Amino acid sequence: MPSPRAALALRSLLVLLAAWLCTAALAAAPARDAPVLLSDGLGLLRADALAQAWLDPTGMALVDEVAQGPDRFAPTVADAIYPLGPGSALWLRLRLQRAEGERLHWLVVVPNPLVDQATAWQRDERGRWKGLSAGDTLAVERWPEAGRYPAFRLELPAGQAREVYLQLRSAIPTAVPLRLASDSAHTHQLQLEYLGLGAAYGALLLLIAACLAQSWAFSDKVYGWYALYAALSTLSLMAYTGVAAHLLWPWSGLLADAAPGCLSMLAAGAAILFVRRLTGIAARHARLDRSAFLLGWGGTPLAIAYLLLDRRAALDLLALYLLAATTLNMLVAGLAWRRRDRVGLWVLLANLPLTLAVGTAILRLFGILPVAFATQYAVVLAIVAEVPLLLVALSLRSRDRRGAEIREQALSSHDALTGLLAPHIFRDRLQQVTQRYKRHQEDAAVVFIDLVNYGRIKAVHGSAVAEQSLLRSVIKLRRVLRDVDTVGRVGEARFGLILEGVTSRTSVTDRAARLIAAGLMPLQGLKPDVTLQFHVAAVLLRERMAEPQEIEAALDALMGSMSPRTRRPIRFLKPEDTQRMPLETDSELPGDPLPAAR
Repeated sequence: MPSPRAALALRSLLVLLAAWLCTAALAAAPARDAPVLLSDGLGLLRADALAQAWLDPTGMALVDEVAQGPDRFAPTVADAIYPLGPGSALWLRLRLQRAEGERLHWLVVVPNPLVDQATAWQRDERGRWKGLSAGDTLAVERWPEAGRYPAFRLELPAGQAREVYLQLRSAIPTAVPLRLASDSAHTHQLQLEYLGLGAAYGALLLLIAACLAQSWAFSDKVYGWYALYAALSTLSLMAYTGVAAHLLWPWSGLLADAAPGCLSMLAAGAAILFVRRLTGIAARHARLDRSAFLLGWGGTPLAIAYLLLDRRAALDLLALYLLAATTLNMLVAGLAWRRRDRVGLWVLLANLPLTLAVGTAILRLFGILPVAFATQYAVVLAIVAEVPLLLVALSLRSRDRRGAEIREQALSSHDALTGLLAPHIFRDRLQQVTQRYKRHQEDAAVVFIDLVNYGRIKAVHGSAVAEQSLLRSVIKLRRVLRDVDTVGRVGEARFGLILEGVTSRTSVTDRAARLIAAGLMPLQGLKPDVTLQFHVAAVLLRERMAEPQEIEAALDALMGSMSPRTRRPIRFLKPEDTQRMPLETDSELPGDPLPAAR
């Protein structure tokens, strides 16, 4: 245990140390009215903690009254959130001095595009207070410095300290970011901000244009709906960041104030409808699909209600709708991913950062989070990431749908068993070939091939072996034909061929003989051991030209005239009969006319 004398000495030492620390802190702290010295070398200065604040609960105080009571102001804290609301006003006091010999002009900037109104009060040459206002309730063209957010040029004679008062109004609690910037630094900061925002908007507009072009080129309405959703999202983003009020409607304060909320509701509703259509939840979750349909289209009347309601109630409605929209989209995407739908995974990845950003924006909207770069531009970055990811999901879904459509078209134009052309498509090709022969004398041969023993195979071995025999016949046909030859299934066990460019029977006979020989050759390991017997009926268009229906009927009759065991399985239609022109003396001669040329 220390002695009483040692304990007293230690206590005295601690008291002296505390007194020295307090003296040092007071010496280091600036005086209450010590001005902030501005020099050209500073350029950009964050002023949140350099100002003094006073909250006027009535919002009725005049600048003269405020200037006469500086004791009511208290030092501010960076990122402080002030309990503003309808009817109240926040006053900020800055005491500034431009250093001697400095030539740059300075501005005080409130980098919050959603602030309702900001008024900067400065004394003129006669000592009277002069106020300039900006904010999203005023048209940008009436601002002293047009831009995305309020900025006011300071009148600071070199070497003289001046007081500047800022009066801020907002319908909700908010933090008030504040910075002091020289003219050149402010211009450079604006250029950097517009560079980033321009790159983001340019990418989004390029995606929209590409989707519109794809929708027109492929007649796919889904890409058109996606372009509409992306356009609403981009416009909402421009309104949220103040770009729309600055560049699109600088003449309207009403649009500048209402557009962020209204467009956010419309974009959220479009997102719900797009995700609903993209994931196809109607087939599996009928109630959820109905809820998504109603909530998505509900964005339109809610956007109208946003204009009519009190601003605080309207913002509560907006926050609730955005929260419901993002939650529903995440749920729908999660259910799609759960059933192993890769589109659901991409939709989930797209909506995850947006959900976090919307939550951050809602917290910032109600003053729970300060206005900082991360909270202000999180939504911008999230939408820039979301739109391309949803386009990937749309591309995957569109590719799957086009594949299904192609397969459907193939089933309607091709035989499901053999993959050959369907009868109506084969007849269309035959029509085209006959028309070309009539116009340009382009030679071709039309051939019918029957699998003669198909009926017996089906009766003895069953349908499965009979279908297998048809598939074997197709394989053998492919081996003796060219890639350019047209092959179709025109009957249960009949195949039709169109051999373009063939001018002689020898070419047809050679192919037919090889096919017949291949069918009679036993296939090793095949159980049951079934051979294929073919009959072939053909016609050369140069020998017998007729309409397609007549050609089919003639080949069918020729095929029907063959017995199952015929020794002539390859036969041609006889050429058309041609009579020689009669001579004058022929009419006087008895007897039959000359035989027709064969």
